[in-house]
Amino acid sequence: MSYGPNPWQQTNWDARAAGNFIGGGAGCGLLLFATAAGAQGTLRVVLVIVALALIGVGLLCVWAEIGRPWRALNVFFHPQTSWMSREAAVAPLLMAGGAASLLWPQLQPLAAVLAAVFLYCQARILQACKGIPAWREPMTVPLVAATGLAEGAGLYWILAPWWGQGNILSWLTLGALLLLRFVLGSAWRRRLAAALRPAPLRAVDRTALGWKAGSLLPLALVLIGAAAPPLPSVAALLLQLLAGLLALGGGALFKFMLVTKAGFNQGFALPHLPVRGVRRG
Repeated sequence: MSYGPNPWQQTNWDARAAGNFIGGGAGCGLLLFATAAGAQGTLRVVLVIVALALIGVGLLCVWAEIGRPWRALNVFFHPQTSWMSREAAVAPLLMAGGAASLLWPQLQPLAAVLAAVFLYCQARILQACKGIPAWREPMTVPLVAATGLAEGAGLYWILAPWWGQGNILSWLTLGALLLLRFVLGSAWRRRLAAALRPAPLRAVDRTALGWKAGSLLPLALVLIGAAAPPLPSVAALLLQLLAGLLALGGGALFKFMLVTKAGFNQGFALPHLPVRGVRRG
């Protein structure tokens, strides 16, 4: 690897780090959406379990990335300066609160609040990486948060119809989150276009399939489902399932590409480079 004034791609965070943002974001989004949608009975239990499982898998991914895994305990020691430490501090509270809500449903709103805090911490972890322009851009925080919420809403609509739950309001909320993700992604890319050099900008553009197609295609399905006459049960189920899968998959693809491909360092600020054999003027 050549270090110098030209940006280079970071190699410290790989697919395992992306797995933390994918699992944690989707799990938190699902717990928040399930609580807001008022999931009941067996569906509520299933959604909480799936949400906690995704968050747990995400944490295992980042734990596995560390060369000496037990050094992960050090992450708890710097909550005053590190968003990663704050995420780690919230994680056991979130897991415990979510597990307790399986027995006592009245605790689920508390678990949802903890999920919102966890999701915010994740978004701030990326934005705190000041050497990587695509991550430090302030629009990254709302974009990553909206992506997690849209993923969670998509996952809800993958599961809820099988239990005969989900109403028009929660269906339209999925559409609103998809639209929000697209608008924030467009603003994020537009701001980066004015600041990045060609290679990093091309890497940013590789994330576009996630926040563009992964938002607009399921949004079109949401609008069709809301505007069309009542569909046969099988057709409605397939429509909801496809919209949910696209919303979930688009978010996962975006975050994977953001972490593994768009993480170009800024490069050194060297306005005048020495050239061998040329005398100083």
